[in-house]
This record gives sequence, C-alpha cells and structure tokens, in this order.
Amino acid sequence: MAIRNIIKMGDPRLLAACAPVQNVRSQEIQQLIRDMWETMAAAGGIGLAAPQVAVNLQIMVFGSAQSSGSGRPQVPPTVLINPKLAPVGTQIESDWEGCLSIPGLRGKVPRWHAVHFSGLNALGEPIAHTVEGFHARVVQHEYDHLQGVLYPMQMKDLSQFGFNEELLAQQQQA
Repeated sequence: MAIRNIIKMGDPRLLAACAPVQNVRSQEIQQLIRDMWETMAAAGGIGLAAPQVAVNLQIMVFGSAQSSGSGRPQVPPTVLINPKLAPVGTQIESDWEGCLSIPGLRGKVPRWHAVHFSGLNALGEPIAHTVEGFHARVVQHEYDHLQGVLYPMQMKDLSQFGFNEELLAQQQQA
C-alpha cells in the first residue's frame, strides 16, 4: 500500500466528471482502493474520492472502523464504485463540511437529509443502502467529487465559509 498525494482545489482534475470503472477486480483498481484507504487514514479523513488522488475514475471510500471522536455518528467503512445516488424525501439540512482537497477551510453546505445509493463494492458485487444524517452527507460529498463538484460550489451562503481557526474563534466568542 502507499499513501498518495491529495490534490488541492485549483487543480483542474478536481473539476472533471469521472469515468466508470470497467474492471473492478483488476490489480490496478484493487491497489488504488488499498492506497485510497491508507491515504484517507493518514490524512485523518472520513471519505476520499479517486479524483482527489488524481485518478479520474468513479471510486470512493468512506467511513471508519472506529469513532472519529468528533461527536459525529460512526459511518461504516464502504467502497463504492460507479455509484448512483437519489434523494429520499424532501428534507434538506445545512451543516459544516471540510475536505482533504481544501485543507484548513470549512463551509456550511445544504445536503439531502437522506439518500439512497447503489453501485459496486470492492469485489464488484452490487450494493445498495439508504442512509441519513451525517452518513448521507459523507456519501453526497464524495459523490460530488466524482461529478467534478467541490463543496463550496454547493454552498448558498459564502459568509458561512472560512478558515477553521477563525470559525472556531467566533464560536468560542459566542
């Protein structure tokens, strides 16, 4: 396994829609998945999409085998390849998000409260789940990466976008 370089906002590869994976069981794809897990863990993330490591394929990994300690609910470790995503219901919630490709910044992003996702797992087998809350937010965030969309592009109010230390200082003053 190897820790790959995470590309950052401004790199045009983050703005490209990704191609579907043709051979999930290939050695290259299996190595990429292992590398993505290791890269995400080393960076302290909860999700990572292939374009963030400069690979233009519809692969995302998310979740953790252990609690993040952030007070957020645990998200089961998942590999999702060639995903489809659909909202469940009409409820939209705004909450804070960060991104490994936009280090040091956070923004309040509106997302569907619940979504249904389907695709393939790391073995090429079909998977499908309906998830809500933080889990749904993580899935939507990573899915956006596969469409060439970064979370600031989803924001409605850029006054809710800033550097982590500044936002934390404001919260402590309130």
